[in-house]
Amino acid sequence: MKYYLIVGEASGDLHASNLVKAIQELDSEAEFRGFGGDLMKKAGVNIIKHHRDLSFMGFVEVAGHLPTIIKILNECKSDILNFQPHALILVDYPGFNLRIAKFARKNNIKVIYYVSPQVWAWHQSRVRSIKKYVNRMITILPFESDFYSQHHFEVFYAGHPLLDVISEYIPPSREEFLSRNSLNHQPIIAILPGSRKQEIKVMLPVMLSMVKRFPEFQFVIGAAPSLPDNFFEPITNHHRIAITKGQTYDLLSHSYAALVTSGTASLETALLNVPQVICYKGQPLSYFIARRMVKIGFIGLPNLIAGRQVVKELIQNYFTPARLYDEIDKIVKDERYRNEIRKGYDEIRHLLGGPGASKRAANEIVRVIASQS
Repeated sequence: MKYYLIVGEASGDLHASNLVKAIQELDSEAEFRGFGGDLMKKAGVNIIKHHRDLSFMGFVEVAGHLPTIIKILNECKSDILNFQPHALILVDYPGFNLRIAKFARKNNIKVIYYVSPQVWAWHQSRVRSIKKYVNRMITILPFESDFYSQHHFEVFYAGHPLLDVISEYIPPSREEFLSRNSLNHQPIIAILPGSRKQEIKVMLPVMLSMVKRFPEFQFVIGAAPSLPDNFFEPITNHHRIAITKGQTYDLLSHSYAALVTSGTASLETALLNVPQVICYKGQPLSYFIARRMVKIGFIGLPNLIAGRQVVKELIQNYFTPARLYDEIDKIVKDERYRNEIRKGYDEIRHLLGGPGASKRAANEIVRVIASQS
């Protein structure tokens, strides 16, 4: 069978690549094409457009790139029609993907959504579009089933695919990691600034202001593979900072603490048991609009899953050097506080269930394609 996937960011590339591998075990003749990243390409997907070209975020930012987005939408629609897939698999990225879902349903292509948009947080009106245009929603967070049930829409809960990834991960020895990246033997504080250039340019300078304030640690940036090698140079200039690329898990496995941009990386950090502070600061007007639409008390996945504050969130105007210093100081010096965070991480693992999410999702996708509905 033929599968067309659309992914708009690095975390989706990871989840989609593992899903593709699981589908291949069920469908030996599977053919994959779509929008995605390097991991999907490695798994066997014919990548038409890289997700780095789709990283528009925020109301103001999207408005500024509207002609480009419309052009990409039209290119995508044309490519789908030429490919004629048995199913369209959408991964998060709702602003783009829900428009493609509507188009696909009009052209009698089955639409499967893997990794629900965060409609439970904001834009709940999108549930109407999901119910109208999506044949099957496959969710990865435990509370999403109840949310959709309240809107009279049955979903399939597969569990979180990160559990599969991390259960199979084998970290290198500390000596190997330090040697590979020319690092010294000081304890490490990881900086995970995300994969979107516009976010990194706003947030990284504040994160880097901690380097001189904690001289007993070495700070190491975990750069997303999609970012060009020279991107960080003008931002990190004059700072004692090391940069690793495509080694996030290796970095975290040897870190004492982490500064993490909100997103999937915050959950990865939690599952790798590293005490962290979650940070986020967006374009002011975009944030102003979003705050009036958001219906949740947290933005970090660990806190959302636990339903309480497991790790500190420093958001927008609260993301300042002074507050960031206070939180890092507490994390690195207060062992009781570190243990409280890790106890919360244990709670999160329990709520997410066990490994096998990618296989469960793949089975459901193949079943849906085979059905007549």
